[in-house]
Amino acid sequence: MWTVSAARYGADRRGGRADAADGFQQCAGNHSNGLGESVDRDIARARNATAQFKSVDKAIAAGYPRKTECVANPPQGAMGYHFQNDSMLDTTLDVERPEVLVYEKLSDGTFKLNGVEYLVPISAWKNSEAPAIMGQKLKKAERLGIWYLHVWIWEPSPSGVFADWNPRVKC
Repeated sequence: MWTVSAARYGADRRGGRADAADGFQQCAGNHSNGLGESVDRDIARARNATAQFKSVDKAIAAGYPRKTECVANPPQGAMGYHFQNDSMLDTTLDVERPEVLVYEKLSDGTFKLNGVEYLVPISAWKNSEAPAIMGQKLKKAERLGIWYLHVWIWEPSPSGVFADWNPRVKC
């Protein structure tokens, strides 16, 4: 199990890439995110595969227990609560099988699925190049011992689809 504080999570405090994915406001539909057809298809596949986990109870039953409290980095935003499937921590990245589901706790106490995170343990990765998925290189978090990439597939982030922080997410 890993725990996180905003200061430890990653060196890029600006929220990751701020490219054509900025303002990806159409994630609920079948609209382009500006990163190309391949990324559009991957996001659609990830959404289809994780729709069943809109219920946090189903995520837990499928092997995704909660691993963190709510992770935030004001004023950039928050990530939320990480529910992680440890059995998937290896060097294989699969768009349809994210290692982490990222939730926001709503005022009524329920959890809302906002995105996913792909992880590779640093100790397992033997290549000189960073692991990649959806055309994006994963970021390295030395203190956590992971390569990681957030993908905001259920709650669009004004900071970008692949940003660390989502200003719309609250802790």
